[in-house]
Amino acid sequence: MRAEGQANIDRIEAALALVRQSLDWERALRRLDELDARVQDPTLWDDPKQAQAITQEQKRLETAINTVRDIESEMGDAIEFVEMGEAEGDDEVIAEGLTSLQSLADRADRDKVQALLSGEADANDTYLEIHAGAGGTESQDWAEMLFRMYGRWAERRGFKIETVEYQAGEQAGIKGATLLIKGENAYGYAKTESGVHRLVRISPYDSSARRHTSFSSVWVYPVIDDDIDIEINPADLKIDTYRASGAGGQHVNTTDSAVRITHQPTGIVVASQNDRSQHKNKATAMNMLKARLFEREMAEREAAASGEYQEKSEIGWGHQIRSYVLQPYQMVKDLRTGVTSPTPDDVLDGALDPFISAALAQRVTGETVEVEDAE
Repeated sequence: MRAEGQANIDRIEAALALVRQSLDWERALRRLDELDARVQDPTLWDDPKQAQAITQEQKRLETAINTVRDIESEMGDAIEFVEMGEAEGDDEVIAEGLTSLQSLADRADRDKVQALLSGEADANDTYLEIHAGAGGTESQDWAEMLFRMYGRWAERRGFKIETVEYQAGEQAGIKGATLLIKGENAYGYAKTESGVHRLVRISPYDSSARRHTSFSSVWVYPVIDDDIDIEINPADLKIDTYRASGAGGQHVNTTDSAVRITHQPTGIVVASQNDRSQHKNKATAMNMLKARLFEREMAEREAAASGEYQEKSEIGWGHQIRSYVLQPYQMVKDLRTGVTSPTPDDVLDGALDPFISAALAQRVTGETVEVEDAE
Protein backbone atom coordinates (compact mmCIF):
# COMPACT_ATOMS: atom_id res chain seq x y z
CA MET A 1 0.00 0.00 0.00
CA ARG A 2 1.34 3.41 -1.00
CA ALA A 3 2.09 5.92 1.74
CA GLU A 4 -0.84 8.23 0.97
CA GLY A 5 -3.23 5.27 0.99
CA GLN A 6 -1.89 3.96 4.30
CA ALA A 7 -2.18 7.44 5.83
CA ASN A 8 -5.87 7.55 4.93
CA ILE A 9 -6.42 4.02 6.21
CA ASP A 10 -4.87 5.10 9.52
CA ARG A 11 -7.20 8.14 9.63
CA ILE A 12 -10.25 5.96 9.00
CA GLU A 13 -9.28 3.38 11.62
CA ALA A 14 -8.55 6.08 14.22
CA ALA A 15 -11.93 7.73 13.57
CA LEU A 16 -13.81 4.43 13.83
CA ALA A 17 -11.95 3.48 17.03
CA LEU A 18 -12.99 6.78 18.60
CA VAL A 19 -16.62 6.27 17.57
CA ARG A 20 -16.63 2.77 19.06
CA GLN A 21 -15.16 4.09 22.29
CA SER A 22 -17.71 6.90 22.51
CA LEU A 23 -20.57 4.46 21.91
CA ASP A 24 -19.18 1.77 24.23
CA TRP A 25 -19.51 -0.55 21.23
CA GLU A 26 -20.52 -3.86 22.82
CA ARG A 27 -22.98 -2.16 25.14
CA ALA A 28 -24.41 -0.21 22.19
CA LEU A 29 -24.99 -3.42 20.21
CA ARG A 30 -26.83 -5.00 23.15
CA ARG A 31 -28.85 -1.85 23.74
CA LEU A 32 -29.91 -1.68 20.08
CA ASP A 33 -31.16 -5.28 20.28
CA GLU A 34 -33.20 -4.33 23.35
CA LEU A 35 -34.64 -1.26 21.64
CA ASP A 36 -35.50 -3.21 18.47
CA ALA A 37 -37.45 -5.66 20.60
CA ARG A 38 -39.30 -2.90 22.45
CA VAL A 39 -40.28 -1.16 19.22
CA GLN A 40 -41.98 -4.38 18.10
CA ASP A 41 -44.13 -4.36 21.26
CA PRO A 42 -47.67 -3.29 20.25
CA THR A 43 -48.24 -1.68 23.67
CA LEU A 44 -45.29 0.70 23.26
CA TRP A 45 -47.43 3.62 22.06
CA ASP A 46 -49.70 3.39 25.09
CA ASP A 47 -47.22 5.92 26.49
CA PRO A 48 -46.45 8.23 23.51
CA LYS A 49 -43.79 10.23 25.36
CA GLN A 50 -41.82 7.13 26.33
CA ALA A 51 -42.33 5.63 22.87
CA GLN A 52 -40.90 8.71 21.21
CA ALA A 53 -37.82 8.63 23.46
CA ILE A 54 -37.25 4.94 22.69
CA THR A 55 -37.62 5.33 18.92
CA GLN A 56 -35.29 8.35 18.92
CA GLU A 57 -32.64 6.42 20.84
CA GLN A 58 -33.06 3.44 18.52
CA LYS A 59 -32.61 5.63 15.44
CA ARG A 60 -29.52 7.34 16.87
CA LEU A 61 -27.81 4.06 17.79
CA GLU A 62 -28.80 2.35 14.55
CA THR A 63 -27.42 5.24 12.50
CA ALA A 64 -24.11 5.33 14.42
CA ILE A 65 -23.59 1.54 14.27
CA ASN A 66 -24.49 1.30 10.58
CA THR A 67 -22.16 4.18 9.79
CA VAL A 68 -19.21 2.33 11.33
CA ARG A 69 -20.09 -0.88 9.51
CA ASP A 70 -20.59 0.90 6.16
CA ILE A 71 -17.25 2.70 6.38
CA GLU A 72 -15.46 -0.53 7.33
CA SER A 73 -17.01 -2.31 4.34
CA GLU A 74 -16.19 0.49 1.90
CA MET A 75 -12.63 0.72 3.24
CA GLY A 76 -12.18 -3.01 2.61
CA ASP A 77 -13.45 -2.62 -0.95
CA ALA A 78 -11.12 0.34 -1.61
CA ILE A 79 -8.09 -1.51 -0.21
CA GLU A 80 -8.92 -4.52 -2.37
CA PHE A 81 -9.21 -2.23 -5.41
CA VAL A 82 -5.77 -0.68 -4.78
CA GLU A 83 -4.17 -4.10 -4.23
CA MET A 84 -5.72 -5.41 -7.43
CA GLY A 85 -4.32 -2.43 -9.36
CA GLU A 86 -0.88 -2.97 -7.83
CA ALA A 87 -0.93 -6.68 -8.76
CA GLU A 88 -1.90 -5.84 -12.34
CA GLY A 89 0.33 -2.76 -12.62
CA ASP A 90 -2.70 -0.63 -13.49
CA ASP A 91 -1.99 2.94 -12.31
CA GLU A 92 -5.51 4.11 -13.20
CA VAL A 93 -7.11 1.50 -10.92
CA ILE A 94 -4.63 2.33 -8.14
CA ALA A 95 -5.42 6.05 -8.44
CA GLU A 96 -9.16 5.37 -8.29
CA GLY A 97 -8.74 3.24 -5.17
CA LEU A 98 -6.56 5.86 -3.46
CA THR A 99 -9.12 8.56 -4.29
CA SER A 100 -11.82 6.41 -2.68
CA LEU A 101 -9.71 6.06 0.48
CA GLN A 102 -9.18 9.83 0.61
CA SER A 103 -12.93 10.51 0.30
CA LEU A 104 -13.69 7.82 2.87
CA ALA A 105 -11.18 9.29 5.35
CA ASP A 106 -12.81 12.71 5.00
CA ARG A 107 -16.23 11.16 5.55
CA ALA A 108 -15.02 9.20 8.58
CA ASP A 109 -13.73 12.42 10.17
CA ARG A 110 -17.09 14.13 9.61
CA ASP A 111 -19.10 11.18 10.89
CA LYS A 112 -16.78 10.87 13.88
CA VAL A 113 -17.72 14.34 15.09
CA GLN A 114 -21.42 13.61 14.59
CA ALA A 115 -21.12 10.40 16.63
CA LEU A 116 -19.40 12.27 19.47
CA LEU A 117 -22.51 14.42 19.97
CA SER A 118 -24.33 11.97 22.19
CA GLY A 119 -24.59 13.98 25.40
CA GLU A 120 -27.84 14.58 27.25
CA ALA A 121 -28.46 18.02 25.72
CA ASP A 122 -26.11 17.97 22.70
CA ALA A 123 -28.99 18.12 20.19
CA ASN A 124 -30.41 21.30 21.76
CA ASP A 125 -30.13 24.95 20.82
CA THR A 126 -27.58 26.86 22.88
CA TYR A 127 -26.84 30.13 24.61
CA LEU A 128 -23.33 31.54 24.21
CA GLU A 129 -22.21 34.33 26.55
CA ILE A 130 -19.16 36.52 25.98
CA HIS A 131 -17.66 38.74 28.70
CA ALA A 132 -14.73 41.12 28.38
CA GLY A 133 -11.95 40.71 30.93
CA ALA A 134 -10.04 43.45 32.71
CA GLY A 135 -8.33 45.94 30.43
CA GLY A 136 -11.00 48.39 29.32
CA THR A 137 -11.25 49.16 25.62
CA GLU A 138 -8.68 46.52 24.59
CA SER A 139 -10.58 43.63 26.15
CA GLN A 140 -13.93 45.02 25.09
CA ASP A 141 -12.77 45.21 21.48
CA TRP A 142 -11.54 41.60 21.77
CA ALA A 143 -14.93 40.54 23.16
CA GLU A 144 -16.62 42.08 20.11
CA MET A 145 -14.21 40.19 17.82
CA LEU A 146 -15.29 36.96 19.52
CA PHE A 147 -18.94 38.01 19.17
CA ARG A 148 -18.42 38.30 15.42
CA MET A 149 -16.38 35.06 15.25
CA TYR A 150 -19.10 32.95 16.81
CA GLY A 151 -21.75 34.63 14.68
CA ARG A 152 -19.77 33.74 11.53
CA TRP A 153 -19.19 30.18 12.79
CA ALA A 154 -22.92 29.72 13.38
CA GLU A 155 -23.74 31.11 9.93
CA ARG A 156 -21.27 28.68 8.31
CA ARG A 157 -23.12 25.80 9.96
CA GLY A 158 -26.49 27.09 8.85
CA PHE A 159 -27.61 27.89 12.40
CA LYS A 160 -29.97 30.76 13.21
CA ILE A 161 -28.68 33.47 15.56
CA GLU A 162 -30.41 35.90 17.90
CA THR A 163 -28.77 38.50 20.14
CA VAL A 164 -30.42 38.12 23.54
CA GLU A 165 -28.33 40.65 25.43
CA TYR A 166 -25.72 43.23 24.35
CA GLN A 167 -23.71 45.65 26.51
CA ALA A 168 -21.72 48.13 24.48
CA GLY A 169 -18.28 49.27 25.65
CA GLU A 170 -17.62 52.88 26.62
CA GLN A 171 -15.37 53.67 23.63
CA ALA A 172 -15.41 50.56 21.47
CA GLY A 173 -16.30 46.87 21.56
CA ILE A 174 -18.63 45.26 24.08
CA LYS A 175 -18.61 44.59 27.81
CA GLY A 176 -20.65 41.46 27.20
CA ALA A 177 -23.25 39.81 25.00
CA THR A 178 -25.37 36.68 24.84
CA LEU A 179 -26.20 34.87 21.59
CA LEU A 180 -28.98 32.34 21.14
CA ILE A 181 -27.84 29.85 18.50
CA LYS A 182 -30.55 27.62 17.03
CA GLY A 183 -29.91 24.45 15.06
CA GLU A 184 -29.46 20.70 15.31
CA ASN A 185 -26.65 19.87 17.78
CA ALA A 186 -25.89 23.56 18.35
CA TYR A 187 -25.00 22.95 22.01
CA GLY A 188 -23.07 19.78 21.22
CA TYR A 189 -20.80 21.62 18.81
CA ALA A 190 -20.41 24.80 20.86
CA LYS A 191 -19.99 23.37 24.36
CA THR A 192 -16.21 22.90 24.15
CA GLU A 193 -15.77 26.65 23.51
CA SER A 194 -16.43 27.54 27.16
CA GLY A 195 -13.36 29.11 28.74
CA VAL A 196 -11.03 32.10 28.55
CA HIS A 197 -9.74 33.24 25.16
CA ARG A 198 -6.51 35.27 24.95
CA LEU A 199 -5.54 37.76 22.24
CA VAL A 200 -2.01 39.07 21.57
CA ARG A 201 -1.65 41.93 19.06
CA ILE A 202 -0.34 45.43 18.42
CA SER A 203 -3.09 47.55 19.89
CA PRO A 204 -4.95 49.84 17.45
CA TYR A 205 -5.75 51.98 20.52
CA ASP A 206 -2.12 52.48 21.58
CA SER A 207 -0.42 55.49 19.96
CA SER A 208 2.96 53.90 20.76
CA ALA A 209 2.00 50.74 18.83
CA ARG A 210 2.88 48.44 21.73
CA ARG A 211 1.90 44.78 21.95
CA HIS A 212 -1.09 44.10 24.24
CA THR A 213 -2.58 40.94 25.72
CA SER A 214 -6.34 40.85 26.24
CA PHE A 215 -8.72 38.28 27.70
CA SER A 216 -12.41 37.53 27.26
CA SER A 217 -14.46 34.60 28.52
CA VAL A 218 -17.00 32.46 26.72
CA TRP A 219 -19.68 30.47 28.53
CA VAL A 220 -21.89 27.98 26.67
CA TYR A 221 -25.03 26.32 28.04
CA PRO A 222 -27.98 24.51 26.41
CA VAL A 223 -31.51 25.67 25.90
CA ILE A 224 -33.49 23.15 27.93
CA ASP A 225 -36.75 21.45 27.05
CA ASP A 226 -39.99 21.84 28.95
CA ASP A 227 -39.53 18.19 29.96
CA ILE A 228 -36.57 19.13 32.16
CA ASP A 229 -37.80 20.42 35.51
CA ILE A 230 -35.50 22.90 37.27
CA GLU A 231 -36.88 24.19 40.56
CA ILE A 232 -35.98 27.76 41.50
CA ASN A 233 -36.93 29.41 44.78
CA PRO A 234 -38.15 32.99 44.02
CA ALA A 235 -36.57 34.13 47.30
CA ASP A 236 -33.15 33.23 45.83
CA LEU A 237 -33.52 35.72 42.98
CA LYS A 238 -32.48 39.35 42.69
CA ILE A 239 -34.24 40.91 39.69
CA ASP A 240 -33.12 44.24 38.23
CA THR A 241 -34.51 46.19 35.29
CA TYR A 242 -32.54 48.63 33.18
CA ARG A 243 -32.61 50.44 29.86
CA ALA A 244 -31.36 48.38 26.91
CA SER A 245 -28.47 49.81 24.96
CA GLY A 246 -26.28 48.80 22.07
CA ALA A 247 -23.93 49.89 19.33
CA GLY A 248 -25.13 51.73 16.26
CA GLY A 249 -28.64 52.25 17.56
CA GLN A 250 -29.35 48.53 17.82
CA HIS A 251 -30.98 46.99 20.89
CA VAL A 252 -31.86 50.48 22.15
CA ASN A 253 -35.03 51.11 24.09
CA THR A 254 -36.47 54.15 25.80
CA THR A 255 -37.92 52.27 28.79
CA ASP A 256 -36.44 50.00 31.47
CA SER A 257 -37.47 46.85 29.60
CA ALA A 258 -34.20 44.91 29.95
CA VAL A 259 -34.07 42.39 32.80
CA ARG A 260 -31.12 41.05 34.79
CA ILE A 261 -31.60 38.13 37.21
CA THR A 262 -29.03 37.11 39.82
CA HIS A 263 -29.33 33.66 41.38
CA GLN A 264 -27.86 34.47 44.78
CA PRO A 265 -26.94 30.94 46.00
CA THR A 266 -24.73 30.31 42.94
CA GLY A 267 -23.87 33.86 41.83
CA ILE A 268 -25.13 33.09 38.31
CA VAL A 269 -26.25 36.25 36.46
CA VAL A 270 -28.33 36.26 33.28
CA ALA A 271 -29.85 39.13 31.32
CA SER A 272 -32.20 39.68 28.39
CA GLN A 273 -32.96 42.83 26.44
CA ASN A 274 -33.97 41.42 23.05
CA ASP A 275 -37.65 42.32 23.41
CA ARG A 276 -39.33 45.66 24.11
CA SER A 277 -41.57 43.90 26.63
CA GLN A 278 -40.14 43.65 30.14
CA HIS A 279 -42.42 40.65 30.76
CA LYS A 280 -41.01 38.76 27.76
CA ASN A 281 -37.43 39.65 28.68
CA LYS A 282 -38.04 38.35 32.21
CA ALA A 283 -39.38 35.07 30.80
CA THR A 284 -36.34 34.74 28.53
CA ALA A 285 -33.97 35.49 31.41
CA MET A 286 -35.68 32.85 33.57
CA ASN A 287 -35.27 30.28 30.80
CA MET A 288 -31.60 31.24 30.57
CA LEU A 289 -31.19 30.84 34.33
CA LYS A 290 -32.78 27.39 34.25
CA ALA A 291 -30.44 26.46 31.40
CA ARG A 292 -27.40 27.69 33.34
CA LEU A 293 -28.43 25.71 36.43
CA PHE A 294 -29.01 22.61 34.31
CA GLU A 295 -25.60 23.00 32.64
CA ARG A 296 -24.01 23.40 36.07
CA GLU A 297 -25.65 20.18 37.24
CA MET A 298 -24.45 18.33 34.12
CA ALA A 299 -20.90 19.63 34.65
CA GLU A 300 -20.93 18.51 38.27
CA ARG A 301 -22.13 15.03 37.30
CA GLU A 302 -19.49 14.76 34.57
CA ALA A 303 -16.78 16.01 36.93
CA ALA A 304 -17.88 13.62 39.68
CA ALA A 305 -17.29 10.78 37.24
CA SER A 306 -13.79 12.05 36.48
CA GLY A 307 -13.06 13.16 40.04
CA GLU A 308 -12.73 16.89 39.52
CA TYR A 309 -14.84 19.99 39.20
CA GLN A 310 -13.85 23.60 38.57
CA GLU A 311 -16.06 26.62 38.89
CA LYS A 312 -16.07 29.25 36.17
CA SER A 313 -12.55 30.63 36.30
CA GLU A 314 -11.16 34.11 36.56
CA ILE A 315 -10.79 35.88 33.21
CA GLY A 316 -7.02 36.14 33.01
CA TRP A 317 -3.62 34.46 32.91
CA GLY A 318 -3.46 30.74 33.54
CA HIS A 319 -7.11 30.02 32.75
CA GLN A 320 -7.21 30.36 28.97
CA ILE A 321 -8.21 27.54 26.63
CA ARG A 322 -6.96 29.18 23.43
CA SER A 323 -4.49 31.87 22.37
CA TYR A 324 -4.87 34.03 19.27
CA VAL A 325 -1.56 35.68 18.36
CA LEU A 326 -1.69 38.34 15.61
CA GLN A 327 1.74 39.93 16.27
CA PRO A 328 4.72 39.44 16.13
CA TYR A 329 3.73 36.25 14.25
CA GLN A 330 0.35 34.72 13.41
CA MET A 331 -0.99 31.61 15.13
CA VAL A 332 -4.03 30.32 16.96
CA LYS A 333 -3.24 27.56 19.46
CA ASP A 334 -5.66 25.49 21.53
CA LEU A 335 -4.05 24.87 24.90
CA ARG A 336 -6.08 21.72 25.64
CA THR A 337 -5.61 19.73 22.44
CA GLY A 338 -2.52 21.29 20.82
CA VAL A 339 -4.42 22.03 17.59
CA THR A 340 -3.01 25.11 15.84
CA SER A 341 -3.84 27.30 12.86
CA PRO A 342 -1.37 29.63 11.09
CA THR A 343 -4.26 31.73 9.73
CA PRO A 344 -5.94 33.66 12.59
CA ASP A 345 -8.01 35.66 10.10
CA ASP A 346 -9.75 32.46 9.00
CA VAL A 347 -10.35 31.38 12.60
CA LEU A 348 -11.73 34.80 13.52
CA ASP A 349 -14.00 34.49 10.49
CA GLY A 350 -15.55 31.37 12.00
CA ALA A 351 -13.24 28.48 10.97
CA LEU A 352 -13.51 26.75 14.36
CA ASP A 353 -14.40 23.18 13.39
CA PRO A 354 -10.87 21.67 13.72
CA PHE A 355 -10.64 22.99 17.30
CA ILE A 356 -14.14 21.79 18.17
CA SER A 357 -13.57 18.33 16.67
CA ALA A 358 -10.34 17.81 18.62
CA ALA A 359 -11.89 19.00 21.89
CA LEU A 360 -14.88 16.67 21.47
CA ALA A 361 -12.55 13.74 20.79
CA GLN A 362 -10.50 14.60 23.86
CA ARG A 363 -13.63 14.37 26.03
CA VAL A 364 -14.04 10.76 24.91
CA THR A 365 -10.42 9.62 25.13
CA GLY A 366 -9.53 11.59 28.28
CA GLU A 367 -6.06 12.12 26.84
CA THR A 368 -4.31 15.31 27.89
CA VAL A 369 -1.71 17.15 25.86
CA GLU A 370 1.10 19.27 27.29
CA VAL A 371 0.99 22.47 25.29
CA GLU A 372 3.17 25.54 25.70
CA ASP A 373 1.23 28.74 25.42
CA ALA A 374 1.89 31.00 22.43
CA GLU A 375 3.73 34.16 23.41
